[in-house]
Amino acid sequence: MMTNLFSTFDPATSIKTSMNWLSSMSCMLLIPMSFWKLPNRMNIMINKITNSLYNEFKLLMGTNSSGMKMMMISLFLMIMINNIMGLLPYIFTSSSHMTFTLTLALPMWISLMLFGWINKTNYMFSHLIPVGTPAVLMPFMVMIETISNLIRPGALAVRLAANMIAGHLMMSLLGESAAGSMLPLIIMVQTILMLFESAVAVIQAYVFSVLSTLYSSEVI
Repeated sequence: MMTNLFSTFDPATSIKTSMNWLSSMSCMLLIPMSFWKLPNRMNIMINKITNSLYNEFKLLMGTNSSGMKMMMISLFLMIMINNIMGLLPYIFTSSSHMTFTLTLALPMWISLMLFGWINKTNYMFSHLIPVGTPAVLMPFMVMIETISNLIRPGALAVRLAANMIAGHLMMSLLGESAAGSMLPLIIMVQTILMLFESAVAVIQAYVFSVLSTLYSSEVI
């Protein structure tokens, strides 16, 4: 209760729920990160991940095609964020659906194939036959390599979706059977599965981006 007119300027009018000083600090949220003296922990973690992935992709693709490396890093971050967000309650897991995974894998594979066959036709033909293949086996090797190239986008999409679906289904089944004396054990198992699924979310994003990098390194 206000005792006098000037008590509105008292910062200790409500100590427990006081938000008087929040207005003074809210302007800090609007300042771009480039003006901060030190980056926050999230930026430091993302920078470390980006640098580590860039160095690894540089070993796979060489020193050229820096743009392709940055695209694969962006692909990794997007898949990882979608996978981790899918672990939160009541959030749609988009990476567990073929619509999402094929949308990532198919256009990238088609663009790489078009680039390779248009600009490096002889190289693409020579890639269908491994070095040292006997003449008798060359027709079969061409068929095998062609089929393996055609199933690559499907393999990428199915691998990501299946791994995300498997863990979520197991957690859902355990959650529905949580009752009675088994509840503490199920909570413990769910906690372990949650940690395991968090690791799977990062690993699957890494596998998708590394395999995409390997496929692109054969063309570029």
